Amino acid sequence: MASAKKTVELFYDVVSPYAWIGFEVLCRYKTRWNIDLKLRPFFLGGVMQASGNQPPAMVPRKAVYMLKDTARLSDYYQIPLNQISNFTETVIQKGSLSAQRFLTAVDMRQPEYTEEISRQLWLRIWSRDEDITQAESLLQAGKAAKVPEALLKEALSSIKDQTVKDKLKKTTDQALDYGAFGAPTIVAYINNKPEMFFGSDRFLLLAHALGEKWQGPLPSSSKL
Repeated sequence: MASAKKTVELFYDVVSPYAWIGFEVLCRYKTRWNIDLKLRPFFLGGVMQASGNQPPAMVPRKAVYMLKDTARLSDYYQIPLNQISNFTETVIQKGSLSAQRFLTAVDMRQPEYTEEISRQLWLRIWSRDEDITQAESLLQAGKAAKVPEALLKEALSSIKDQTVKDKLKKTTDQALDYGAFGAPTIVAYINNKPEMFFGSDRFLLLAHALGEKWQGPLPSSSKL
C-alpha cells in the first residue's frame, strides 16, 4: 500500500531569484517525490520588515557575490536567470506587491493556474528585465500562461479588494509564524509536524527529511 503524500508548502515572491530556483526544483520533483506541493504566494517585503532582514543585494559584498552566484545557479539549474539592469528601482522601489496580489487573486479563484503565472512573472522580471507592476504587464504574464481572459480580467480588477489583501497578509503571516525571514521558505510536514527549510540550497536536507532521493537539478523533463 502506497504511503500518503507528504505536504510541502512553498512560500515565495516573484521578486526573489532564489525563490524562482526553489519553485522550479520543487515543481520538477513534485511528481517524482511523494509530495503534495502547495504554492503559497506571500509578500517578501512584509517578511523582511517583520523579521528585521534586508535583501542580500543591499549589502555591498553580498551584491558583488550575488552577480556570480546567480549566474552559476542559472547554469546549474538550467533556469534562464539574468541580472536586472536597475536592481534598486525594480526590486526595492517598485517591488512586487501588485504581482503578489495578482497571484493571490488568481489562486483564490483557480489555483491550477498559479504555477504557470508565477513562472511567467519570473521570466518577465528575472529573465527579460521587464515590468511586473503595471496592469498590462500582469495581463501579458497571464496570457503567456494561457489563462482564460475572463479570469484574468476578474483577477486584475480585484487586486485592491480587501479580500485579496487579507488573503496575501494571512499567507505572509503564516510564513512568519513558521519562522520565515526570506524567500524561498519551504515547509514540509514530517510526521504531521511542520519543518521549515530556507533557501534554494537545502534540497539534500529536504529530501532526507521526506525520505526521498535528491537526483540533481534536472531529475526529469521540466517546463524550463
